[in-house]
Amino acid sequence: MTGENKINPKIAKNILQESVSKEKAFYFFKNFGQYTGNFAVSLEEFYEMMDKVPPQSLEFHFLRGDFEKWIREVLGDPYLAAQIGSINRSLKNKKLKAMLKRKIRRRINQLKKLLKR
Repeated sequence: MTGENKINPKIAKNILQESVSKEKAFYFFKNFGQYTGNFAVSLEEFYEMMDKVPPQSLEFHFLRGDFEKWIREVLGDPYLAAQIGSINRSLKNKKLKAMLKRKIRRRINQLKKLLKR
């Protein structure tokens, strides 16, 4: 059984919850001390931000493991965190964004499908 199937609807609902507090939001930076002005308080908003933040912000956080950490520790989804962690670290720009978006969208769809059962 894969990690995606081990969660129950209650956990799926928590992962997809409307929003977390601003203290627990994901804040996008281009580099240390260079805040983009963008943040996300939910998984869906995080997905949408992929199109709004500069590519260097995605690369900065991806290489540091920030996405996996936030998704695992704040949203409570170790499966998606592992999926993002498995992305080739040499991807950049459009390829990185496309891969991140694909994995996040797939997970959002899986969780929503679980909630409809």
